[in-house]
Amino acid sequence: MKKITISDLFAMKNKQKIVMITAYDALFAKLFDDYADMILVGDSLNMSFNGKNETIGLSVKEMIYHAKAVRTGSKRAFLVVDVPFGAIYSKKVALKNCIEIYKKTGCDAVKIEGGSEIKGIVKALSQNGVGVMGHIGLKPQLSRKEGGFKVAGRDEETAKKILADAIELELAGAGLLLLEGIPSELGKKITNSVKIPTIGIGAGSDTDGQVLVWSDAFGFFEEFKPKFVKRFLDGANLIRNAIQDYADEVRTKKFPSSEYEYTK
Repeated sequence: MKKITISDLFAMKNKQKIVMITAYDALFAKLFDDYADMILVGDSLNMSFNGKNETIGLSVKEMIYHAKAVRTGSKRAFLVVDVPFGAIYSKKVALKNCIEIYKKTGCDAVKIEGGSEIKGIVKALSQNGVGVMGHIGLKPQLSRKEGGFKVAGRDEETAKKILADAIELELAGAGLLLLEGIPSELGKKITNSVKIPTIGIGAGSDTDGQVLVWSDAFGFFEEFKPKFVKRFLDGANLIRNAIQDYADEVRTKKFPSSEYEYTK
């Protein structure tokens, strides 16, 4: 199957829903590659796999490490890599870090959280040939500052600001938008107001596509479940049952049986 490009994603807007999911290693990226149009190497890995209570704390080096692994496993999907907290505090630093991610990982775009305040950075990246996915609405990297993960755009003023952010990011050169944690009506309005594809996570069904964190979608992350998450698998309990069977068979000497032993 041919590699999905930004042109393919634009062609899908208003015609075919885009499927996006996270991955952090080659093993799962390979499993997802035939089914997902886009794969996100998200800083959500700090919560799902590092056991932290926020996405803050990852370095550019760590994101590159995981993204290179995902690139190895994914040959078809459009690959997006999160730019971690603190990596775009100035235009100069943003260009350095994002270009490094883009060059070393082979990704198709970097994802940056922020609205009109980062339009200069988005423009600079776009002018330097780096694909950019904007991220507006609920911004997880601001969770500590804002006192948690809170739905955005519920009042008229903030909804107008988020819509304006979307339009400004598009004008600055963003090729994609991720809309997180906003009312469905706002998700629809933004999608209809921009020409670039929108991907929702807790933004309703009228965005151009959907993304979920894979450990949420498949029931491995159990600390909490956001309202927008549907669990398509009871993964944690399946693993518990399997490891229990393995441990029981080792302790009772049932495994390894002769079937799993070498002979002369």
